[in-house]
Amino acid sequence: MTQHLAAPSTGTSDAAPGHRTGWWQDAVIYQVYPRSFADGNGDGMGDLAGVRDRLPYLKNLGVDAVWLSPFYASPQADAGYDVSDYRAIDPMFGTLLDADALIRDAHDLGLRIIVDLVPNHSSDQHEWFKRALAEGPGSALRERYHFRPGKGTDGELPPNDWESIFGGPAWTRTTDSDGTPGDWYLHLFAPEQPDFNWEHPAVADEFRSILRFWLDMGVDGFRVDVAHGLVKAEGLPDLGAHDQLKLLGNDVMPFFDQDGVHEIYRSWRTILDEYPGDRIAVAEAWTPTVERTANYVRHDEMHQAFNFQYLSTDWDAAELRKVIDVSLDAMRPVGAPTTWVLSNHDVTRHATRFANAPGLGTQIRTAGDREMGLRRARAASLLMLALPGSAYVYQGEELGLPDVTDLPDEARQDPSFFRADGQDGFRDGCRVPIPWTRDGSSYGFGDGGSWLPQPDSWGELSIEAQTGRAGSTLELYRAALATRRVHPGLGAGTAVEWLDAPEGLLAFARPGFVCTVNTTGRPVRIPVRGQVLLSSSPVVTDSAEIELPADTTVWWTV
Repeated sequence: MTQHLAAPSTGTSDAAPGHRTGWWQDAVIYQVYPRSFADGNGDGMGDLAGVRDRLPYLKNLGVDAVWLSPFYASPQADAGYDVSDYRAIDPMFGTLLDADALIRDAHDLGLRIIVDLVPNHSSDQHEWFKRALAEGPGSALRERYHFRPGKGTDGELPPNDWESIFGGPAWTRTTDSDGTPGDWYLHLFAPEQPDFNWEHPAVADEFRSILRFWLDMGVDGFRVDVAHGLVKAEGLPDLGAHDQLKLLGNDVMPFFDQDGVHEIYRSWRTILDEYPGDRIAVAEAWTPTVERTANYVRHDEMHQAFNFQYLSTDWDAAELRKVIDVSLDAMRPVGAPTTWVLSNHDVTRHATRFANAPGLGTQIRTAGDREMGLRRARAASLLMLALPGSAYVYQGEELGLPDVTDLPDEARQDPSFFRADGQDGFRDGCRVPIPWTRDGSSYGFGDGGSWLPQPDSWGELSIEAQTGRAGSTLELYRAALATRRVHPGLGAGTAVEWLDAPEGLLAFARPGFVCTVNTTGRPVRIPVRGQVLLSSSPVVTDSAEIELPADTTVWWTV
C-alpha cells in the first residue's frame, strides 16, 4: 500500500525561542475506543468502517487528530491490549484495507490519525510466545520474553515478589512437554500478556519494523501504551512490599520508569524524523512526578506525554492551580507541550467523578449528583481547552456522558472485573457505546444492538438530540473548539498569568484572553474582565460586575 502523508503542519506557538513547534503543540486529539464508537456492519461491535463513516462528525466537532485505541489482531483478553499480530487488523474491526481507507479519508478531511502501540507485552497467542512454549527450555525465543526458573525446593515459588497490575503474582508457571512444571514467565498485566525482554536485540528490531509498517501506511503518530514499563531493573530484584499497586506513581519501581527506556525512544525518534509530515509519539507514562514525565519528551525522544496528574486532580481551585503550574514548569525546559486530559477508556468519566465527593480517585462506582457533575464537567472542559498546550477529548465527553454505574455483573466484560485483588474492574462504565440518535435499538450506534447495554436516558444525550440545541454540551464543545482555533490567545504556549481572584476561583490571562473559573458551589460576583466569548453556564453582566454561577467557567476576550 502506498504511503500517503498528512498535510503540512500549520501549528503556531508562543513558546520561547528555540523551543520546538509543530501541529502537536496545540492539537486537540479525540480518542476513539473503536468497539464503542460506531458499528459499521451491524454485529453490535464498533469497527473501523463505523469510525470511517463518522469522520465528518469529528471534523465538524473541530478536533485536529483522532487517536484509535488498539484494533490489532488479538484474542481480546484485555480489550485488544494483548496483541497477537501487530501488522494485522482483528476481524472484529475489519481489515488492513479498512484501516488504509480510514487513514486516507481522515487526511482528506484534514484530520490526523494516531494509533495505539503496545510494546511492553504481547498476547500469549503471539507467534513468538507460542513457539517459545512449544520449543521448551533452551528455546532461543524464550530470550525475547522473561522466562525464569522458580524459587523453592522444586521451583514452586515465583522468581521474585512482583505483583500483576491486574492482581496476583506477576508470574505464571509453564508446563514442560513431559507434563512436569517448568519455568515461569513475567506478565505485569494479565497472564495472557507476557512481557517482552527489551534487552534482546530482536525485540527492538521488530518494533522498529512495526513503526515503519504503520508510518508507511500513513499514520501520523503513535500513542505508546505503558511507555514506562519496557525496561526492567537488572536482575529483576524483589520489591520487598505487598499491595504494590498502591505504590505506583509514588516511586520508581524496578519494573516501571527505568532510565533504560529512554534509549529506546531516542531510536524511535530517528525513525519518526525520517518521515515528512511531522509524525509524533505520545507517551502513556505513569511516573512519580511530572518532572520524570518530562524525561520522555526531551528534544530527541517523544513529542507528548499524558498528564495523569492533571486528570486525577479534584475540582478544587487551589489544587488545579498547583497542578497547572507544576505541569507547565516541568515541560517548559524540554520544549514540549503540556497536555491536558479529563477522561479516557480506563477511568470514570469526569462528569461522574465530579458528581461525587472529592478524594475518591479515578475509579468511582456511584453515580453521584448528576446535575452537579455535568455542570462541573462543562466548566472543567472549558478550563482544559483554555490552557496552553494540547488537549485530549475522550469520545462522548462532548455529549456530557456520565459513567454507566449500574451495569449488571453479567454484562460486564472488563477482564480485571473477574480477577480478585486487582484493579477495581469497573472500566466498562466509560466504555458503553455512545449514542448517535434519539431512538433505535442502540441509539444509532449500529443496526445490531450494542455489546454493552446503554441506559434508557441515552437518547436525549445523543448527538442528534444535542445538535443545534442552544446550551447543549455538544454545542458548547463545538463553540469552544472553533474559538480555540481562531483566537490568538488560545492554543500553544508555555505559561499563564495568574490574576487575583477570590478563594475558590481561578483567573488567568493569556494574550488578549482571560479565563475565570468558579469551583465553589455558590455564585460569586467578580469584575467584568472584557467581552464574554463563551461560558459553561448562562451568565448575566452589568456594567462593571458579573455574577459567576456555581461551578462555571467563562472565557473573555480583552
